[in-house]
Amino acid sequence: MSRVAIVFTGGTISMKPDAQAGGAVPTLRGDEIIARTPGLAEVAQIEPIDWGLVPASHLGFPTLLELGRLLDETLARDDVDGAVLVQGTDSIEETAFAFDLLLRSDKPLAVTGAMRHSAEADYDGPRNLTDAVCCAADGRLRGQGTLVVLGGLIVAADQVQKTHTSALDTFRSRDGRPLGTVDLEGLRIISRRETRVRLPVVPSTALDNVHLITVTTGMEGTLLRLLRPTRPAAVVVAATGAGNTHPDILAAAQELMETGTLICLTTRCPLGSVAPAYGFPGGGAQWQRAGAILSPLDGPKCRVALGLGIAAGLELSELRWLLRA
Repeated sequence: MSRVAIVFTGGTISMKPDAQAGGAVPTLRGDEIIARTPGLAEVAQIEPIDWGLVPASHLGFPTLLELGRLLDETLARDDVDGAVLVQGTDSIEETAFAFDLLLRSDKPLAVTGAMRHSAEADYDGPRNLTDAVCCAADGRLRGQGTLVVLGGLIVAADQVQKTHTSALDTFRSRDGRPLGTVDLEGLRIISRRETRVRLPVVPSTALDNVHLITVTTGMEGTLLRLLRPTRPAAVVVAATGAGNTHPDILAAAQELMETGTLICLTTRCPLGSVAPAYGFPGGGAQWQRAGAILSPLDGPKCRVALGLGIAAGLELSELRWLLRA
């Protein structure tokens, strides 16, 4: 039987209502969640690792690097076949992608959590945890990188997107192609990742001065100019449509580029990608001509790639590759 390590970090799956706090708070430790998950021992040998009780909205780059090191050390062991990371769902889109870039192992890592806390009638934590362990224990998913497993779907970390604030089936693949499904009848693989992109170097730290700005109607370059005194390492601009903005936003971005800030252009649209299709002032073609990197990743993932990639010492050509891969 496969052996799977489960790292528990908190999140909704660990929460119970607290009258004094006015809402649900992280409470359940790993062994308590396992005790609420009948049949888990029939799927794999389980090694619980209680890392903490932290809401996903509190996780930052230093924490992700710490967890990445823990996961890498665990997966490097000969007696471990795969791992599960249990966390809150608020930031799974970003954290799973960070682990995808950081981890050296080809063994499966399944990231999961819950959309309902433990006191709710439709608490989905046990089902999601069982499904994630099933994926981590399955050798067919070796080499597929980090997986997000919730609501019966298996989604690649570079494509996963949270589409609804509270629906049980909120997590979907941005390109419309999940890697597979998992249910009481077992795991079914639908597609496979053609490539998995890893950072060539794992950074010891990450950069927090990478910013994400979403373009809206009537918005000009004021916010970008306010960033200039802070000398940000990079700014991600989530533009309208296929990568279009007011011309003053482009002008402000060019001012930042002149001081050494790297600019990445993506789209605020949930589906599709930016393209140098429009040549009017502020159009995607003008952004590309000005030196911005156009990326098919969504805004939060662009920020993760830049925060880790710049800290890893990647050259501009390598960052372009990372953001376009």
